[in-house]
Amino acid sequence: MSQKPYVAGVGMIPFVKPGTSGTYIEMGAEATRLALQDAGLDYNLVQQAYVGYVYGDSTCGQAALYEVGMSGIPVVNVNNNCSTGSSALFLARQAVESGAVECAIALGFEQMQPGALKTQWDDRPGPMGAFVDLTHELAAEAAGLPMALAMFGGAGQEHMQKYGTQMSTFAAIRAKASRHAANNPLAMFRKVVTTEDVMNDQVIWPGVMTRLMACPPTCGAAAAIICSEAFAKKHGLRTDVAILAQSMTTDRPVAIEARSMIEVVGFDMAQRAAKEVYEKAGVDPRDIRVAEMHDCFAHNELLTYESLGFCPVGGAEKFVLDGGNTYGGQVVTNPSGGLLSKGHPLGATGLAQCYELTRQLRGTAQATQVEGVNLALQHNLGLGGACVVTLYGRA
Repeated sequence: MSQKPYVAGVGMIPFVKPGTSGTYIEMGAEATRLALQDAGLDYNLVQQAYVGYVYGDSTCGQAALYEVGMSGIPVVNVNNNCSTGSSALFLARQAVESGAVECAIALGFEQMQPGALKTQWDDRPGPMGAFVDLTHELAAEAAGLPMALAMFGGAGQEHMQKYGTQMSTFAAIRAKASRHAANNPLAMFRKVVTTEDVMNDQVIWPGVMTRLMACPPTCGAAAAIICSEAFAKKHGLRTDVAILAQSMTTDRPVAIEARSMIEVVGFDMAQRAAKEVYEKAGVDPRDIRVAEMHDCFAHNELLTYESLGFCPVGGAEKFVLDGGNTYGGQVVTNPSGGLLSKGHPLGATGLAQCYELTRQLRGTAQATQVEGVNLALQHNLGLGGACVVTLYGRA
């Protein structure tokens, strides 16, 4: 039995710097209440919950949801690196679409520490050993830098070497993010910066990256209520936004065997996930007018233009310089400000993207609203790896 999955409610709290947020329990409960309020739904009617976070002990999901209610439903905790939030959404959507349940909630939160991402366990092998080893080899000049920075910076450097892309193009992407975030009251950084400001910021990797080209560690939470049409009609819920197609992919051998930093950071995963979604929904990348994508570094946003098919491989710089990535262009990318300006609380990011795109399709995004939106695309990437691409449509 297949049921069309609808986004009946979404909730998100403002993203903030580490040390200034509430606990993950408080944040998760607040985002849940906001999603339930948006849907007009009592928590006791939710049949399953999928809760994503990266940094936390087992059953943190229960701890957050118990603040809302102890209804006895299954609660599945999800950890899939930076794609954790959309992995929780994937499971909630799958449960509803398959007919296993009629209503599920996907919740994501993260209470992060200041500074670069780091492993929490040093007494066992890390899950990304082969990727780390290859990065040390291919991006040797990044030795001593945080691993995520070395990986995405190395991928950006490879694009520069292959296609002549300028560092200033990455800076232009970051500047665009700031202009979008200035209109989003839930974004952490709302100050507008120029391409020149980004270029003149603290250099992290000479010729490759400045500090403003990297997203900041962030605390926050977001949630979404997914339900069937029959459930929505029974309980008077809205059915104006549907998940039309969704794909989750993991790495293939090319990620290592290609000896390419662009492949190390998930280009093949994203390209395959996008292709599967387009084919399932019967749409073309040129049909998309708004997209929330995983811009953990400005370099990855540029790569993602190509993996999602918004421009040809090697054509991303022209796409940026032509204004194809913002209002008035081909597709408005990250109207929320993206990870670069909105912030990146790992477990919450995928559901924050869902929040923004649901509001875009409803026509209630206010200052970030893109005109004429009927389709909205979401791209959420986790190294190690998993990539989730989701297509939403106005129902």
